[in-house]
Amino acid sequence: MRVDRRLVAWLLPLGVALLLALLAASQSAAREAAPASADPALEARVQRVASELRCLVCQNETIAASNAELAVDLRNQVREMLRAGQSEREVFDYMTDRYGDFVLYRPPLNNATLALWFGPFVLLVLGLLSLWWMLRRRNRLPPDRFEADENP
Repeated sequence: MRVDRRLVAWLLPLGVALLLALLAASQSAAREAAPASADPALEARVQRVASELRCLVCQNETIAASNAELAVDLRNQVREMLRAGQSEREVFDYMTDRYGDFVLYRPPLNNATLALWFGPFVLLVLGLLSLWWMLRRRNRLPPDRFEADENP
């Protein structure tokens, strides 16, 4: 039985890519951490607070989702504060006093965060206005100002 070389040349890299994708997927599968407390009500409160605090290492994840050492330490600190009887508001106040508004996953709207909240919209509007102005200016140019297309 003769094997077509073109078929092997096509299937071999495909098989290797599939194998690498499966290995990468199995290595990156998220593992959920076991709760550190036997009290489900406390753990629910910890998760609620942790999902509102930004991981200071990852910066695009909450401390509830991050596995960085600092995030684990902050989750444990939140757990201990809640176990000691402090309210969620007190935990947020403590974290913002220590790390600033940056630790909040949804920072409050104030003078210091105006650029954070409205900056992307302002940049988008400025970009669209400059594009409109440039296209309008270009449409008013006479045809002799443009280079002729080269026909092959």
